[in-house]
Amino acid sequence: MRIVVTAATGHLGRLVIDELLQRVPAHQVVAVARNAEKAADLAVRGVEVRIADYDDPAAVAKALAAGDTVLLISGLDPHRVTQHQTVIDAAKEAGVARLAYTSVLGGPEADFDLAADHRATEQAILDSGLSYTMLRNGWYNEVYTDQLAVQLEHGVVGSAGDGRIASAARRDYAAAAAVVLTGEGHEKKAYELNGDTAWTLTEYAAEVTRLSGKNVAYNNVPAEQLLEILTGAGVPGAFAPILVDVDAAIERGLLAGRGSDLSRLIGRPTTPITDSIAAALR
Repeated sequence: MRIVVTAATGHLGRLVIDELLQRVPAHQVVAVARNAEKAADLAVRGVEVRIADYDDPAAVAKALAAGDTVLLISGLDPHRVTQHQTVIDAAKEAGVARLAYTSVLGGPEADFDLAADHRATEQAILDSGLSYTMLRNGWYNEVYTDQLAVQLEHGVVGSAGDGRIASAARRDYAAAAAVVLTGEGHEKKAYELNGDTAWTLTEYAAEVTRLSGKNVAYNNVPAEQLLEILTGAGVPGAFAPILVDVDAAIERGLLAGRGSDLSRLIGRPTTPITDSIAAALR
């Protein structure tokens, strides 16, 4: 059995590969990537690299084989549901052993705009009849800490009010994926994955202030104003409203956490936002 990771050169994909190589021999791991040059370092580590683009059904079909365990890492393109369907169809045709998918916290109950593609993909996987595992990832700490340079200069801006965010580090989610891909008993299961401790953006700003020594405040603004700010900062017009809607979902409590599946799977506490802030500041 080989473990196939799609989007293997992305932020999450690389971490999943790292975690897999701590658990299984490199010859059991396959990295699917669009660009051979970007995946060259993975090949050096003994990982088989298969070149395929989600938009190329023939290449995707060649990248999957009978008996493979496949991790479909969700795409970022506006037409990603079609791309995901390409992988699902290829997986069914190839006769893979199991398809794991990086979905969103709440799955079919997540009613915000960003979750729509995940809901559609989950349903497509169910309709396919494939053995599956849904990895319903919550928010990454890095969604916020990657913006620290801007936050230190301009503060934290959002429209999430006092909504809580049960985030975890990207590597925590990668570790959970590796556990599921290499372990037994995960077939036809959906895991709600989130951090152990939820926090508000006000608390986040206070922690940035404490760790950086620079006064950083959270400015909660109306959704319309946040949309103007994001658009003015260069966020694409089609994506900016989706981000505003995410904050509305946070305010409604949809990202505040749904149990302890993540820490249970990885066998340790999840990475606190404080640790990720400190690492980013370093």
